[in-house]
Amino acid sequence: MEIRPALHAHLEWPTQHSPLRAATVAVIEALAGAAIELSRIIAAGPLAGMVGESGGVNPDGDRQKTIDIVADRLMRDALRAAPVAAVVSEEVELPETLDPDASLCVAIDPLDGSANLENNISIGTIFSIRPKGNDIISTFFEPGTAQCAAGCFIYGPQTVLVLALDQRVDCFTLDPRTGEFVLTARDLRVPQDTPEFAINASNRRHWSGQVRNYIDECLAGVNGERGQDFNMRWIGSLVAEAYRILMRGGVFLYPADARQGYREGRLRLLYEAHPIALIMEWAGGAASSGRSRILELSARTPHQRVPLIMGSARAVRDVDAIHLTVEPLFESSDAPLFARRGLFR
Repeated sequence: MEIRPALHAHLEWPTQHSPLRAATVAVIEALAGAAIELSRIIAAGPLAGMVGESGGVNPDGDRQKTIDIVADRLMRDALRAAPVAAVVSEEVELPETLDPDASLCVAIDPLDGSANLENNISIGTIFSIRPKGNDIISTFFEPGTAQCAAGCFIYGPQTVLVLALDQRVDCFTLDPRTGEFVLTARDLRVPQDTPEFAINASNRRHWSGQVRNYIDECLAGVNGERGQDFNMRWIGSLVAEAYRILMRGGVFLYPADARQGYREGRLRLLYEAHPIALIMEWAGGAASSGRSRILELSARTPHQRVPLIMGSARAVRDVDAIHLTVEPLFESSDAPLFARRGLFR
């Protein structure tokens, strides 16, 4: 019988320790504890009273559900007990300083995709961990390459932790009998040749010509330039889409488009695109805005939006190649999309 180490034992396994890694482990374990509690609440659904909107609005203008607020409280409470200098959360407008002397900063989406709960679709928590720089706030405006770890908890048929740490990606599943995450997959690698794409095709009329061209090539199948038939997938849950890519391969596109509020993309760079990109790259895949590697981008505000193309390295490269042949259509004309700027400018 295969021995499956618990998360704590797995994290403590390396023989080489450093204060930074020890702090990172403490943050991961704190978040895992909060995720276990959150998974119980989510599993109970309406039995736990987690139905309907709270009446609030988050900094991005999204209507908050009661479960969003509960998830934010659970995760932030957990981080207050960990070596975290400051946290940026989707549910709060500005970064919150926790312990100025601590060594790490965390960006988190406490509950990504909560609108999918009413349809019983997998949702999740996404987090990014990075070493604190000389200034706490400026830490969040460094490129995604500054991250030392990232991951996501997926609340679905199983509760799963996908963790990017130590230059690899491992998967842990919550054992409901013991209440612990246990290792179920080591060193995940994105399959490289899966003819599959994911995009919300209902927005086709708003896409740039580059995106339409790529999708049309896929839809042409064996009769098109790509010479093979493609399947289309679309779940509408970022964590579920990322997990499918890790398991099956293919490519996911959430491009910028012509709609108001979508011209710089829709996903948030700090606590969605950056951590998901780290997972993809450390699993042998890629993540791009269509023009730039996601991990090389720096946010200019805590809730900066960005387009996201992720998946197998080959597929992402193909999408990038189409974008680079023309000038951008949807980026802001008054400043470079990813220019380094101050927090309030």
